[in-house]
Amino acid sequence: MKVHFVKSIVLLLTISLFSCNNTKEKSVSHTSDTDVQVIGAMKDVMWKGELQGKISLDTIKNKIGLYGIGPESYLTGEILIMEGKSYVSRVVTDSTMLVKATYNTAAPFFVYANVIEWETIKVPTKVKDMLALEQFIDSITKEAKRPFAFKVSGKVSEAVIHIQNLPKGASVSSPEEAHQGQIDYNLIDEAIDIVGFFSTEHKAIFTHHDSFMHLHLISKDKSKMGHLDSAVFEDLTLYLPRN
Repeated sequence: MKVHFVKSIVLLLTISLFSCNNTKEKSVSHTSDTDVQVIGAMKDVMWKGELQGKISLDTIKNKIGLYGIGPESYLTGEILIMEGKSYVSRVVTDSTMLVKATYNTAAPFFVYANVIEWETIKVPTKVKDMLALEQFIDSITKEAKRPFAFKVSGKVSEAVIHIQNLPKGASVSSPEEAHQGQIDYNLIDEAIDIVGFFSTEHKAIFTHHDSFMHLHLISKDKSKMGHLDSAVFEDLTLYLPRN
């Protein structure tokens, strides 16, 4: 009887230890997951006027390899997270902006992912504008898991970025109203990085209705940042998540 009892205890301990090891393995694999996380929806901001923050950036706990983009709550600025560092841009004047490194902000919709390892791809020189970039990315990622984050480094000979600057207390029930106060900024011969998210299934969620991409651009010196509207690209390198 005693021997049988001891054997039972040993068996239970073995099962418990095996279970703990499996749990640890699952936890470790989850931390390297590149799945895209989506909070809120662009259409709810544009059409329903849901301007309040639905995610506080300081609640995103895993900052390692973190990338993300979205507008600031109440459409008072733009947000970009790159390599775990968060930047917020706000309008100062029609020609100047303030870019601040901070996680002390919130967004009414936001898309983000943690990517540690990247595959580097030289972008063909014929890819000169955003549509060509979208088509190139689409063509080489047919077998990839979508949606996905990506980044681009290089230069723009010219580009237009905007920063949302909704007047305080303004209500929104259409895209036109959502863009009240928006300021466009022109960039010339600028070295840049772009954080983007690609999806064919998220139009009006985190991409506009006429695009598979949502892109935020930041200058290499971190003095300019905003939502990218148009660009003439030069010498680009594309980074895609390595699965």
